[in-house]
This record gives sequence, C-alpha cells and structure tokens, in this order.
Amino acid sequence: MNTKILMTVSSIIMLVIGILCSFLPNEILKFIGVDGTGILPLVIQILGAIYFGFGFLNWTAKANIIGGIYSKPVAIGNLIHYVVSSLAMIKFFMAHTDMKLLLIPIAIYCVFSILFGKVVFGSPI
Repeated sequence: MNTKILMTVSSIIMLVIGILCSFLPNEILKFIGVDGTGILPLVIQILGAIYFGFGFLNWTAKANIIGGIYSKPVAIGNLIHYVVSSLAMIKFFMAHTDMKLLLIPIAIYCVFSILFGKVVFGSPI
C-alpha cells in the first residue's frame, strides 16, 4: 500500500479541521446548533490544536516507511483515532438519525479506519 498518499490526505484533512477549530470555534458551535458561551469554545480550540498537531505529525511522517514494525506508533495512533472517532460518530448518529450531514465524516473516518488497519496489520512491502 502506498502510505505516502494515505498520510498526505489524512494530514490535510486533520490540518484543515485543526485550523477551523482553532480560529472559528464559535462559528462551528453555532453551525451545529450549540450555544457558544462558556467553556465550549475553549474545548473546540484545544481540539483544534490536537488535530493540527496530529496533522503535522502525519505530514512529516508521510515520507517514512509505515507498516509492520516501521513507524508503528504513528500507524497505531492514526488507527486508534479513526476507529474510536468512527464508533463515537456512529453511536451519536444512531441516536440522532435526523443529522444526515454526519454521514459524510462517518464515511470518511470509516475509510481511514480500514486503510490504517491495513497499514498496522499488513506488511509494508
């Protein structure tokens, strides 16, 4: 599997989410219908920092051999992120089936879960 493409696409998505969450927390909260007062904007900004850091990690690791024993922490970190996030979004969607827009990130995250699963449990060759 060509992990360079996987890491590049993953990093771009994470970097975009990180930048949006860092600079537009109130707008994001308003878009999802949540009051932007209190601590929630700070939580969104911290989430943005996490996404930005993870995106930058993936960007810098894209040229490395990833899979098997190579760059295992990077591959496992991505796998855990995408699998746990996919499951959380699916669980939320099952309780709020009217939020059809959530199907887009669910689909994207499920695809990344499968691809990073292949990277972690497959051979780098």
